[in-house]
Amino acid sequence: MAFADKQLQYREIITKAVCGKGRKFSTVTHTVTPPHNPTSILGAWIINHQYEAVRSGDGIEVIGTYDINIWYSYSKNSQTEVAKETVSYVENIPLSYVDPKHRATTEEVSADATQEPNCIEANISSSGSSVVIRVEREFAVEMVAETKVFVACVPGGVDDLEGKDIEYGLGDDGDYEDLDPDLLDDEV
Repeated sequence: MAFADKQLQYREIITKAVCGKGRKFSTVTHTVTPPHNPTSILGAWIINHQYEAVRSGDGIEVIGTYDINIWYSYSKNSQTEVAKETVSYVENIPLSYVDPKHRATTEEVSADATQEPNCIEANISSSGSSVVIRVEREFAVEMVAETKVFVACVPGGVDDLEGKDIEYGLGDDGDYEDLDPDLLDDEV
């Protein structure tokens, strides 16, 4: 028995679902000016990363801060010190997909740092008084909201179908005799 043999009924269901997603990788440059002119860079790292996500226009903004720590030598490599600077940022991440039927009043957004901010390069500036560092970071964002989905309902429920063979089709028998079996993918 095929579902097409019975008249299917349809229902609209309101449910929470992922209604938008986005991802963005970026590289940014920061300049840190330590109290002494650096002779060489001994290390650079980023700690204390904190962020939150908010809905903004056609995307999601990730608003956050992190501390840049630069270990450097000065006075012709005779002394060392760590320079620390807190950096604030706003990263706008566009949504690659947005469900047009979602209810905007129920939106909840979240962000996940798939690549925590990481120092990939640190150099002394041409003036010799500051350190220029390049930082890479990546975020994946999601928007969850209420949306409508349509489902097919079986009249009488599933108890009415117990013990019967069910074909999941929409009335189309599917003429597959003309298919070339050599074109089918063996790894299914």
